[in-house]
Amino acid sequence: MISIAVLFSGGGRTVLNLLDQIEDGSLHATITLAIASRNGIAGIDRLAQRGIDVAIAKQEGDAPEQIDARVQAWLKDAKPDLIILCGYLRLLTIEPWMQGRVLNIHPSLLPEFGGKGMYGMHVHNAVLESGCEQSGCTVHFVDEEYDHGPTILQKICAIDSDDTAQSLADKVFQLECEAYPNAIRKVAEQL
Repeated sequence: MISIAVLFSGGGRTVLNLLDQIEDGSLHATITLAIASRNGIAGIDRLAQRGIDVAIAKQEGDAPEQIDARVQAWLKDAKPDLIILCGYLRLLTIEPWMQGRVLNIHPSLLPEFGGKGMYGMHVHNAVLESGCEQSGCTVHFVDEEYDHGPTILQKICAIDSDDTAQSLADKVFQLECEAYPNAIRKVAEQL
């Protein structure tokens, strides 16, 4: 059983998927810390409905360095086995103790369509506009750059001629639901 911290900035679907797999016994983990980047996002209520307390990183009037220091303090205090970014839109500083323990999932086949500002529908629109014939998701270790770091695994799907950004997002999210737990299991075996 591994302990994980989850950090998110939106609806929390990725965290809920991990919770589903924990509850059905296919992912041997426990969420010991959940951090939302700010108040007022849907994922906070969704996680609360599942019995998960959520810490809010940004308090009113905080400077960015205060937010980051608060998150670092919570992570250091919890010392989870893995830190799982689930649509977390802030760049996380990787402290020495965190090396090889922070994972992210991105809705494209990195290194394509990654980097600052490339998240959610921005990614899927860019993929469609590029004329690519396939897309997918990438799980990778986190370093000091957005959507960078060694790849753990990728899952691929075909892009159909009638795909919209939303239909592509739906396809990619289905891949993410398999990819992230698989990557967590793979990394946990090495701990």
